[in-house]
Amino acid sequence: MGKLLVLIALAAIAVWLLKRALRRSEKEVPQQKAVEGDLVACARCGLNLPRDEARKIGADLYCSEEHAHLGRKDINSGRS
Repeated sequence: MGKLLVLIALAAIAVWLLKRALRRSEKEVPQQKAVEGDLVACARCGLNLPRDEARKIGADLYCSEEHAHLGRKDINSGRS
């Protein structure tokens, strides 16, 4: 009888620990940042980003200073 009580207590503790671990992992799920405003595509790589974060060179919009420096990608040549 005593062994049965010990097994029941161990099972209850295991269930409690499992529920606690699952609850903790749900809290740690990263929340996605809401994007406000228009999304635009980088003229170099096609990445979509908010218009206010894009670098504008002439009529073209770029995702980074490096892509703005490299310029528009030539689609016809197949090279960067």
